Amino acid sequence: MLCWGFLQELEFVAPLLQTLTMPLLKLETTVAVSEEKRKSLLASLSKTVAETIGKPEQYVMVAASQAAMAMSGDPGEAAFVDVRSIGGLTGDVNRKLSQKVCKLLNDSLGVPQNRIYLNFTDVEASNWGWNGSTFG
Repeated sequence: MLCWGFLQELEFVAPLLQTLTMPLLKLETTVAVSEEKRKSLLASLSKTVAETIGKPEQYVMVAASQAAMAMSGDPGEAAFVDVRSIGGLTGDVNRKLSQKVCKLLNDSLGVPQNRIYLNFTDVEASNWGWNGSTFG
């Protein structure tokens, strides 16, 4: 059996590992969501992230939680979306993700698109852990 650390040191493996590493989308919203709707929303967000970033969906993680928040001094419906990935995030990809995620949250939760903030972070492989190690 090959050691994960050894594979990471091989030059030809590094680009492959970055295409397979897990993007994460974390949603916080003021909207209360039923369990059934939450499952559907998580599935839709996962598919959107995979297709837009260009990574296999089996490596995507999506989390959603209800949170108290105010935007523009108003505690009404709002959402914050944090997207992180090792590679795959560019200005163009971020704009496409922003458009798709805002539309999805507006359609499914009724959150106005102008009350959704998104944050995109391209994470260094050495700063992302999994399975008792890191990717870099």
